[in-house]
Amino acid sequence: MHRFLVVIEKAKGNYSAYSPDLPGCVATGATREDTEKNMYDAIEMHVRGLEEDHLPIPKSTSVAEYVAVRTG
Repeated sequence: MHRFLVVIEKAKGNYSAYSPDLPGCVATGATREDTEKNMYDAIEMHVRGLEEDHLPIPKSTSVAEYVAVRTG
């Protein structure tokens, strides 16, 4: 099993997603839930394509953190 970080961003009227560890693997959707499902499908297809082409599946090296700062 492989795990990949997915970044989901709100755009004007929809959402978009990408994985820093899988360049070119992106998805969009009308809602966050749609985008998550579409990204899951995109990653699954991307990894399957790598396997079919006998290419290595990248190791996930990306991490994410929230940083809290005081304002005002």
